[in-house]
Amino acid sequence: MDVWVWPILGGFLGLVAGSFLATLVLRWPEGRPLSGRSRCDGCGVQLEARDLVPLLSWAAFRGRCRHCGAPIPALHPALEGAAAAVGVLAFLVQPGPTGLAGALFGWILLALMALDLGHLWLPDRLTLPLLGLGLLFGAGGPADRLLGAAVGGGGFLAIALLYRALRGRDGLGLGDAKLMAAIGSWLSVAMLAPLLLLSALAGLAYAAVRARRTGLGAADPVPFGACLALAAFPLWLAGQASAAG
Repeated sequence: MDVWVWPILGGFLGLVAGSFLATLVLRWPEGRPLSGRSRCDGCGVQLEARDLVPLLSWAAFRGRCRHCGAPIPALHPALEGAAAAVGVLAFLVQPGPTGLAGALFGWILLALMALDLGHLWLPDRLTLPLLGLGLLFGAGGPADRLLGAAVGGGGFLAIALLYRALRGRDGLGLGDAKLMAAIGSWLSVAMLAPLLLLSALAGLAYAAVRARRTGLGAADPVPFGACLALAAFPLWLAGQASAAG
């Protein structure tokens, strides 16, 4: 297959994945089923194929249901576009199966980031499969992946337990430790320091913007799992580009 075909395939797969991710992020926290035919949340009408084309349907109908005019959450085009970008970038740096594995990494991270931002929730049903996939397809050999998971997850777990012992309350959730273990399995131990630096900067930026907009202060929780997810995929891309070059 020509090299240029892979990014196009990645973008198409990303659009499909992003449409599913948006449905998952909107329905799962509310306990709504993920299967079955899609319906408008406003009027309940069953949606047709022309209502469900990623990005295009949202743009064509100006972000509203064509039946009742109810607004369609902007999360749909945001996740569809982000997932398409993840697919394109993953296949650009690694055409073939490795690129597909990297795209899966990025897509699951997108879902976790959205869930953590919206609900401070990092479900095991996403973090643990991400860890399993990382142990199979992450950077380096099996020993490198295990070491990355152990150092990343174990370090975060130790910090969380120490903070709880000293302060009497949670500072880092166990979900953050599980996500860190999963990311560590995908990257390498050498990437963990840059990951923490980028995540900390993202967390500071988030807290500053939130304080400016809402007045919430430092005592209010920051979705650090979302910051980890945001930093992890670019580092995977950098590592793969370096290995390919």
